[in-house]
Amino acid sequence: MTAAMILGCSGPVLTEAERVFFESVRPWGFILFKRNVESPDQVRALTASLRSAVGRVDAPILVDQEGGRVQRLGPPHWPKHPPAAAYLRATNDPLAARELARLGARLMAHELRDVGITVDCAPVLDVPTPGAHAIIGDRAYGGDPATVSQLGRAVAEGLIAGGVLPVIKHTPGHGRAGADSHHDLPVVEASREDLDAWDFAPFRALSDMPMAMTAHVVYPAIDRKRPATTSRKVVRMIRRELGFDGLLMTDDLSMQALSGSIGERARSSLLAGCDVVLHCNGKMDEMFEVAQAAPELKGKARRRADAALARLARDVEPFDPETARARLDQLLSGRREAAPGPPAGEA
Repeated sequence: MTAAMILGCSGPVLTEAERVFFESVRPWGFILFKRNVESPDQVRALTASLRSAVGRVDAPILVDQEGGRVQRLGPPHWPKHPPAAAYLRATNDPLAARELARLGARLMAHELRDVGITVDCAPVLDVPTPGAHAIIGDRAYGGDPATVSQLGRAVAEGLIAGGVLPVIKHTPGHGRAGADSHHDLPVVEASREDLDAWDFAPFRALSDMPMAMTAHVVYPAIDRKRPATTSRKVVRMIRRELGFDGLLMTDDLSMQALSGSIGERARSSLLAGCDVVLHCNGKMDEMFEVAQAAPELKGKARRRADAALARLARDVEPFDPETARARLDQLLSGRREAAPGPPAGEA
């Protein structure tokens, strides 16, 4: 049996208690944070031990590797990646920024796949508005839906080309929120028309992606009582009107935007229509509650999970990471190679 949940672990090495627990409850996947990361060899050993615990070599292992403020693998063993906003800032041209964004994502995919990580919780498709909370800020690829859609797709393509699955987030849109859902429950009092035209547009444009993560945000224009993660109305809208038929996972259940016990949060999310629940902090007592609430992954949810994993490239796109890093650094710094002039004696 595989359970409809993604879990974290407490440190850089799997404890015996965690190994026994994961063998028993068999989560669909795992997620790593900075507390789990020390060196490439250590991460390789950890990802291998997590997969061994559930007896599945294809068990997805996730990480939040956006660049900028949200980067779990970083110096000294991995390079620092720019925030999402840096690509457009470097060029002020969405088409040129698209090349940069894809290149940056391809580099991240190379680094993640090398240590056994197969899913990156990126790109962020949230579109900020004036006065919104800074939790999104420079994590956004641009200041309008078209730019975010274009650069978000470039990032997703770069990850897929490198053998890593993207997760579009935070559906159906966190950019307008006036609070940080890690600490409070945001309520977005925008009309349905404004939401459709601005917040929801990038998620509709990238509805073909294999995985998406929900927003812990209330949209009264759709559901006055429940945040998207636990709202059957919002999940139905994501499926039917935004056209997303990939694997829908929750944002972290331990975030304070959600109410009730961890087990109640898990049950409410699954009843709303999420395919799998995500719990990140690695606390055994909370993971036990999640495991009690999470059913077997089956039916449509299993179909979506299998379809997502089927999009992992077996043979990745040919790639020279040193050349790619040099080119990315050059373009981000504003340097351009001089165009070749005409041969001597020609005008």
